[in-house]
Amino acid sequence: MNRSRLRSAVGLLLVAGVGLSAAACGSDDDKPADGKVTITVNGLPPATEAANHARFLEMVAEFEKQNPDIDIDAREGKMDPQTFTAKLAGGQLEDVFYVYFTDPANLIAKRQVADISKYTGEFPAVAQIKPELMKIFSDADGKVYGLPYKNYSLGLLYNRALFTKAGLEPDNPPKTWAEVRTAAQKIAALGDGHVGYGEYSKSNTGGWHFTAEMYSVGGDIAVNEGGIWKAAFNNDQGRQVLQQLKDMRWADKSMGERQLLEWADLLQMMGAGKLGMYVATADNIPTIVNQYKGNFADYGLGPIPDGKGTLGGGEGYMFNAKATPEKIRAGLKWLTFWFNNPDRIAAENQWAAANKNVVGLPEPAIWTGAAAQKQAEADKQHANVPQQNYAPFISAAPGIPVKLEPPNAQQIYAVLDVAMQKVLTDANADIGALLTDAEKQVNTILATVQ
Repeated sequence: MNRSRLRSAVGLLLVAGVGLSAAACGSDDDKPADGKVTITVNGLPPATEAANHARFLEMVAEFEKQNPDIDIDAREGKMDPQTFTAKLAGGQLEDVFYVYFTDPANLIAKRQVADISKYTGEFPAVAQIKPELMKIFSDADGKVYGLPYKNYSLGLLYNRALFTKAGLEPDNPPKTWAEVRTAAQKIAALGDGHVGYGEYSKSNTGGWHFTAEMYSVGGDIAVNEGGIWKAAFNNDQGRQVLQQLKDMRWADKSMGERQLLEWADLLQMMGAGKLGMYVATADNIPTIVNQYKGNFADYGLGPIPDGKGTLGGGEGYMFNAKATPEKIRAGLKWLTFWFNNPDRIAAENQWAAANKNVVGLPEPAIWTGAAAQKQAEADKQHANVPQQNYAPFISAAPGIPVKLEPPNAQQIYAVLDVAMQKVLTDANADIGALLTDAEKQVNTILATVQ
């Protein structure tokens, strides 16, 4: 998880009071007099990201050349909950706009996005997207409101070099939390400041990791019962997660003395070669290498321990509720020209590798069937990272359910940070009392969910 992803997970808490009817879409007769359609789209990288900015505009120009009846008005910016409400209310929202996986359910429920179901059949690539990802952009009746184009999920990132040094098998990372505990002890026993397992507990990252670890043992953070959201972590699974961390910290002494860690801390420790394992997404690896002087060959990715579930997310595009059928068709043509086009994967990988971007991480992976095979072949052809290091994650991923963040996630994470901090800084921390207190606070937060 990178900083922008963590910030974006705050979701659309402000849109509840702004409703637009999806029925506001124009009729099939709403065609421009000159036969040309102009659509506004966001997601254009800022000019400070020179290569990515230029690539986006290059793709716009190529698309417009192939589709002379469509003009694209490309705009910078992605999903920003601080400005979304005003743009929506003021009619300034783009026709095709960027969202995170935590956004669609709320937007669909509020009827703030267009139903694109009747048009998706015109674009064969849509049928090759993983059904579980399409569900995120669909309602209970199966109507579709957008398309995913990137996904991620958490696994166990580990230092293969330290595994070898500690007598562990780098091609066989821990598959259970019990195995993590044993491996962490062996790595910590190397001495010289080595930490077996690292954990977050600050700036909402602790609550984020607690959520992922709850999912991994089959638990939940919040459940919807009859339309009412309730906290669901004050139970055996919640106690298991905190007790494991408490035991590793105080009984095993495999987590190091320094605590109250946040996002950059574990990446820095991993880059310095002092950390054995932590829960992370694949995109942490290039950051460790590029910002903290790590080596790609040293890092592996395995499945999240116990594997009964994992926290995931991603990105995609949805359509303004006021978009006409012609704009929806034009938007889908744009998305399936570039973002959702399996025939472009090889070219994009080639461009990415030439521009020193990473190619060959196990995610994003949104495709099925022939499209998935095209991605695998293109990734192998242009990979500039050791793909074999991620084989444990890749082989296990299909069997691990991916679950999204709870509603009002960032507020909940701030509460759960406290429980994580206590068990990692106080050997006498009362886990039961911590969970009970957190449960009360989270239920208050969830009571505001519409």
